[in-house]
Amino acid sequence: MTQADGLPLPSTWRPLRLQTLMLLRWLAVGGQTIGVLFVAFGLGFPLPLLECFVLIGLSAALNLWLVLKLGVSHRPTSLQAASQVAFDLLQLGGLLALTGGLHNPFSLLLLAPVSVSATTLPQRATFLIALLAAVIASILSVWHLPLPWAPGERIVFNRIYVIGIWVSIVCGVVFISAYTNRVAHDARQIADALAATELALSRKEQLSALDGMAAAAAHELGTPLSTIALAAKEMRAEAEPGSDLADDVELIIAQAARCRAILAKLRNLGSDGGDPFAAVPLTDLLAEVARPHEGRGKAILFYSEHAAGPAPVFQRSVGLLYGLGNLIENATDFARSTVRVEAAWDHDAVSVSITDDGPGFAPELIARLGEPYLTSRPRDPQGPDANKPGGLGLGVFIAKTLLERTGGRLAFENIAAEGHARVRIVWPRSAVEAEG
Repeated sequence: MTQADGLPLPSTWRPLRLQTLMLLRWLAVGGQTIGVLFVAFGLGFPLPLLECFVLIGLSAALNLWLVLKLGVSHRPTSLQAASQVAFDLLQLGGLLALTGGLHNPFSLLLLAPVSVSATTLPQRATFLIALLAAVIASILSVWHLPLPWAPGERIVFNRIYVIGIWVSIVCGVVFISAYTNRVAHDARQIADALAATELALSRKEQLSALDGMAAAAAHELGTPLSTIALAAKEMRAEAEPGSDLADDVELIIAQAARCRAILAKLRNLGSDGGDPFAAVPLTDLLAEVARPHEGRGKAILFYSEHAAGPAPVFQRSVGLLYGLGNLIENATDFARSTVRVEAAWDHDAVSVSITDDGPGFAPELIARLGEPYLTSRPRDPQGPDANKPGGLGLGVFIAKTLLERTGGRLAFENIAAEGHARVRIVWPRSAVEAEG
């Protein structure tokens, strides 16, 4: 399945969490520790305790290092996950070499890492893990310390029996790596297709609903807004010039006009948005969408550093203007004094970064920004914007969706040093030139 409507293929996701691998490793550490202690002190069999606990400690140390380095919520790449599975396999092989090799009944656990790889990792990684398990089993069949047993007694295994154990383990490795990986691969393909279809249908359904809501709002609110504007103009004729009432009436008239303009834009979201030949350089486009927000007491600064060649030309459309304008408006809402709009381009890509000097995105919401009906207003009930209405949480979703229609990709982040919020939009240069 290919990409649909700019959505990422589910096969590019990382379904295996680091927390899952770490939990399996902690279970192995606990089971190995209990097993070694039981054999040494419960049964009284001699075995190299120090060497065994060094290997067990390596697994525990790897888990602790991963927590400090990456965090439990990290999703490792296939290479990283395969490396961890290979480490677990080598650690288990070392323990078996110290405790009897294939004579040890726990040699069956060599199949466990292969099972994890076969169900979660690509075929190539699974093949390498299976090959490593077969090599370890072969080495253990000829080189290992004696199986821990009662002092003074000697246990002897027939060579044919050991060969049978080796053959059974190798066959198990081959069967699990081939059969299980194939079944899991088919299941992942079906899941990928279903997920991609559901995402595409969900996005189209949300867009259709928003277009319908916009048209309905423009139709239903047109008459009330006209009535408000008419009544306000009559009040203006009766109010004394320069009085507080006159100022309030002028504000009502201006805001009513702004509402009508916004509704007109929303009504045309599904259209091309004007003259198909209207094109404008990126720098002029940014200045145009920022102009309505410059009189709000915040400085909007423009930069075009790291630019190669002349500014790219964008097709003017309602969606592009509304999306960029919404992001700049949000930035001015939360900025303390300054909003930075930075444009950069080269032969491959065009990017726009919008940064405000406000408190930044709420950490608990940053991963979900762009979802519908997600809002953070007001951020501080005691703060300066405590009296602002909460909103429906559709502004960023609409802006993100409209900009993705133009071929852009959005990323939301907080700048680590200052904690300010930044929105970064990146377009492939080919998409810009096709529209320009």
